[in-house]
Amino acid sequence: MNFQVPQFIEVEDKIFGPLTFKQFIYLAGGAGAVFIIYTLLPFWLGMWLMIPVALLALALAFYKVNNRSFIFVLEASFRYLLSAKLYLWKRQDSTATATPIILGTERAVEIPKLSPSKLHDLAWSLDVKENLK
Repeated sequence: MNFQVPQFIEVEDKIFGPLTFKQFIYLAGGAGAVFIIYTLLPFWLGMWLMIPVALLALALAFYKVNNRSFIFVLEASFRYLLSAKLYLWKRQDSTATATPIILGTERAVEIPKLSPSKLHDLAWSLDVKENLK
């Protein structure tokens, strides 16, 4: 039995002339919003609203960022703005003892100091892994 495998599934079909269905909806919605603003407000006041609405409709229909539609960039920016953010601040104590530095031929290498508790934890974890084998 032979089956045909669909190809080019990433490419959207052109339905309205050179426009895809999404592009047509974005442009029709933008044109409708511009028409409503034009009829409700005086021209000089409505122009300040019509231009951003028309630019947004054009960007949604045609503009791509890294081969992704502008709607995905807009969605990601809104999610970033509205999501909770975690800011970490790690204070470096100026009175802490410096780690010894061994000068090599090319660059300096820092050797970290191990406290007795960290050394004990490391030795215990190595013993456990060795006993499992």
